[in-house]
Amino acid sequence: MPDAVRTDDLVIARATPAEWATVVEWAAAEGWNPGRRDVAAFFAQDPDGFLLGRLHGEPATAVSVVNYGGEYAFLGFYLVRPDLRGRGFGLATWQAGLKHAGDRVVGLDGVPAQQDNYRRSGFELAYNSARFAGVPDLPPPDDTVTVLSPADFAAVQPYDSACYPADRPEFLAVWLAEAGHRTFARIVDGTVTGYTTLRPARDSLRVGPLFADTPADARQLLSALATHAAGMPLAVDVPLDNEPAVRLAEEAGLTPSFETARMYTGPVRAYHRERVFGVTSLELG
Repeated sequence: MPDAVRTDDLVIARATPAEWATVVEWAAAEGWNPGRRDVAAFFAQDPDGFLLGRLHGEPATAVSVVNYGGEYAFLGFYLVRPDLRGRGFGLATWQAGLKHAGDRVVGLDGVPAQQDNYRRSGFELAYNSARFAGVPDLPPPDDTVTVLSPADFAAVQPYDSACYPADRPEFLAVWLAEAGHRTFARIVDGTVTGYTTLRPARDSLRVGPLFADTPADARQLLSALATHAAGMPLAVDVPLDNEPAVRLAEEAGLTPSFETARMYTGPVRAYHRERVFGVTSLELG
């Protein structure tokens, strides 16, 4: 896309990480509980994928469309300042964001009530997720679960690629190493059977991803997170079509709140959906 798009008085242009801090505050006001240090990892994946609309010089709208390689992109942070809604500014921003994706398949996590609007832009439902939150009631993990140091992060990148529709090494390099983020892996007989990351957020610690071969692997990882959190509440976005993942969240004493709809504009690369016990984030997929 060009450096700036003008629609009447709205000017849509690439945002800097510093400017994106305003959008994160909007997301917090919507109850999305964004991570406190997410922005660096988001921009590491695609620094050109974050668009801010300004009206008379003031932030008015936002959208991110982050490209993963040449075939996949993910849309998030679609927001319009509350006092400016209903004036067409959001649609203009949406269209500018989708141009950045080019001919890539685009995914999003949106509220189910907006599914019909997303369908008009070519999106189709893949599955629904619900945010489960609370203080997990689980025993400590066994000795197969370990905290990963930055030197170990390369070990989980192939596992992550098997559980996601695209490779994302640039994102993971920052996501796993960011200050305050803690990553655990379950390693059985020298093989990674799952991994998860916990990060600080506004209202609770956010879990994501939570990828595991089996429910037993996922339980051990969630136990590690609960032990590390030491009584603080956790929140994890669970695909509702993964019945073992839902059962695990419920058995841990977590309760569901709002739902989101994962939608795509076309077929995505095959990946192990049954291993997804918690999505990485609603903002970048």
